[in-house]
Amino acid sequence: MTSPRRRAPLVGLLVGHAVSLTGNMLTLIALPLYVLATTGSPAATGLTGAVATVPVVLGGALGGVLVDRIGYRRASVLADVVSGLTVAAVPLLDATVGLPFWALLGLVFASGLLDTPGQTARNALLPEAATAAGVPLERAVGWYEATERSARLVGAPVAGLLVTALGALPVLAVDAATFAVSALVVALLVPRSLRPAGSTGPAGGGYWRDFAVGVRFLAREPLLRAVVLLVLVTNFFDATKSNVLLPVVANRELGGATAFGLLVGAMGGGALVGSLLFSGIGHRLPRRATLVTAFALAGAPPFWVLAAAPPLPWVVVVFAGAGFAAGAINPLLGAVELERVSAHLRARVFGVIGAGCWAGIPLGALAAGVAVDRFGTTPTLLTVGGGYLLVVLTPLLGGPWRTMSRPTAPAHPAQTPAPTPAA
Repeated sequence: MTSPRRRAPLVGLLVGHAVSLTGNMLTLIALPLYVLATTGSPAATGLTGAVATVPVVLGGALGGVLVDRIGYRRASVLADVVSGLTVAAVPLLDATVGLPFWALLGLVFASGLLDTPGQTARNALLPEAATAAGVPLERAVGWYEATERSARLVGAPVAGLLVTALGALPVLAVDAATFAVSALVVALLVPRSLRPAGSTGPAGGGYWRDFAVGVRFLAREPLLRAVVLLVLVTNFFDATKSNVLLPVVANRELGGATAFGLLVGAMGGGALVGSLLFSGIGHRLPRRATLVTAFALAGAPPFWVLAAAPPLPWVVVVFAGAGFAAGAINPLLGAVELERVSAHLRARVFGVIGAGCWAGIPLGALAAGVAVDRFGTTPTLLTVGGGYLLVVLTPLLGGPWRTMSRPTAPAHPAQTPAPTPAA
């Protein structure tokens, strides 16, 4: 039986990730409602969402090399410290000298700059932490994904209730405290010596040369390129919902912050159950068919049910079902990435992959704000839902998607000895 000491790094990564993402959920609920309350403008809300995600894209693209250079554990801790300080500055400035809209945008930008590198660092350490704990990779990655879903399940409804009871700014203060807790957990439980197998840090050829190594690796992998393109587009669509459409519909038609938090929590709760189920049976399922089915059930239905405007309980049911289907997506795609990326390149390649996947989010948030102002909420919901369904059917066309099947042996032996289906 594995000793508690050997399990500590995995526990630290999982707990730190869960707490950090819970903080992100508090911001996701509180920030757009704060902007809507102070400006009354869906376009301003969309602009805030775009500014919040641009640094996430930049941090993903350029932060992988930074993670290599400063160390994985340190990068995770530093990311949470910076996020906590910048989020704490929002209620502090508002309560003292005042907080103009441009200053809010600056703080939002700074808060997200190291968020993706921090998540990349924790993700890159997961196979070694799983090996030390004696846990199969597919199970550890399923647990890792479940922590994100748990954060949605717990953080979103709690944030909605807290915003209703206290207002948005006190919730952001609570958010800052969660980042401090996450940084402390990782610092105490994850040893400095834990790093991807075969990793010796950057080669010393300069930042941009190290960055180019990650880009070239991705460019040579057709399936990974296809994954990035698909997730880029679906994240564009998802951003229209989470950053603008859902807050606007919840605020105008469903009762405000409590309904907003309940729907995000319902989707997160369904996804938690889906992730846990997939971690147990995912290795028995056909990958491509599972991916398309999960995306089709998770993507369009939430948009269409918001457009149909049934009573709130029906909307909750649809969101929970969509979340359940979504629970299989990230574990499945994460397994593909872990199988195909050399261990010593994980931070750089995962950073580039993350940036590519997130690149559509700022545009989605911005476009949704403009579309709602110009065309109205319902036409925007119907259009985005239809586009979502068409896009997620494309893996059925074949091409590199035919190579999703599990390898009979690890493609990169230095990475981890466990064959894996789920991420």
